Amino acid sequence: MAPAETTSSELSRREWAFAFALVTSLFFTWGFAYGLLDVLNAHFQQVFGISKLQSTMLQVAYFGAYLVYAPIAGMFMRKYGYKKGVHMGLTFYSLGAIFFWPSAVYAKYGGFVGCTFVIGCGLSCLEVAANSYITVLGSPKYAAARLNFSQAWQGVASFAGPMIASRYFFQGANATSLATVQWVYLAVAGLGLVLNILFFFCPLPEISEDALSAEMEQAGLKGDEEPFWKQYHCIFGWIAQTTYTGAQVGVASMAVNYFVDKNIGISKPLASQLYSYCQITFTVGRFVGVVLLNYIDPALCLSVYGVMCATFAVLTAYVPGVGGPVCLFILFFFESICYPVIFTLATKNLGRHTKRGSGLVVMGVGGGAWYPPAQGVIADKNTAHSYMVPFSGYVAMTVYAVGMVLDQTRKGGFRLRTIDEIQTTKEKRVDVESISDAGRKSPSELDKKAEEEFVEVIR
Repeated sequence: MAPAETTSSELSRREWAFAFALVTSLFFTWGFAYGLLDVLNAHFQQVFGISKLQSTMLQVAYFGAYLVYAPIAGMFMRKYGYKKGVHMGLTFYSLGAIFFWPSAVYAKYGGFVGCTFVIGCGLSCLEVAANSYITVLGSPKYAAARLNFSQAWQGVASFAGPMIASRYFFQGANATSLATVQWVYLAVAGLGLVLNILFFFCPLPEISEDALSAEMEQAGLKGDEEPFWKQYHCIFGWIAQTTYTGAQVGVASMAVNYFVDKNIGISKPLASQLYSYCQITFTVGRFVGVVLLNYIDPALCLSVYGVMCATFAVLTAYVPGVGGPVCLFILFFFESICYPVIFTLATKNLGRHTKRGSGLVVMGVGGGAWYPPAQGVIADKNTAHSYMVPFSGYVAMTVYAVGMVLDQTRKGGFRLRTIDEIQTTKEKRVDVESISDAGRKSPSELDKKAEEEFVEVIR
């Protein structure tokens, strides 16, 4: 059994694997909820007869919850630990999902919006806990790759949601009914309950901020001695996460409408299936990213992916015919690594500020609350051209990534390969101390040699 407070280096291989698998299961949970959200957006337009702009209230509620609750979750976990934070998140998640039932029975769009906000509060807790825990659960060298792997299972769930929706939400009588929605979300509530019970009975090692801070101090890194507001890589990381998430959510929320409005013979059921294929592309991109990030520096990789996202957002907006949807698929691929890499860059070497920083960066998910309405205003006139709104978010993210590359270059030279900063700093410190020790020994050795030569001369 691992101690109550520990670092990942103190865990046995079995304890590490168990903790990693258990926390990774949470990524599937919110991926499923997120995948359903974008399809509900299009479904509610038809059922309630609302505009594209009005339908984005679901995104405003879901992602607005992150803006409101993620900092609270970070402070809660700083005091009570990761495991209790997970329990709180799963409880809110199940409560929000179960109240979809009466909202469907009474056909109240406002009820769905309110329930979505509660689900968002729960998922913000889970994101603060899971993203942060996976990042510190192992070597910093592979933090980005590790988080990409866990996040990939979110992607698996994200395309499962639209595939279920295309089968049950848009077919036949269900196209204008809410009956299937209530049953799907009853199952979602059940999933949250089962996970909550599993986490209650399963031991989860607590990785403390004090232990992380001590590990940094041993390596000679003093960054966390500065107050939190001076952790600039985290503050700017929050801004990058806000703009990127807003862009990602905007792209996804209008995807079904985009396919239909291209007027190339795509129906709503087919558009929902195509959207699920976009999510599969996104998920494949995450697994590819796991391999790349084992070798390529995360900041450098994010810079390249950011440029590609910005480029294909413009092409999606203006390329006519079938070419537009093709560009949208490529855009989903290059989005894949962005969220986890921003998170790891923004929260690295925070030490005693780790949980507070995680809460701030996850709060950036709140960007998804204001990008879709902005995009919806344009989409009501031209869906394709609305993709210039996400373009602005990708540009801001790319500026952050390039800034991190320049900062790393200024401090320790340009990197192509990923490194373990703590281990590298330790090795440099040992080398400096060895040289220093050698320098201290040299005078005595010279004196001894001089004495031997003097004696030899006298003889």
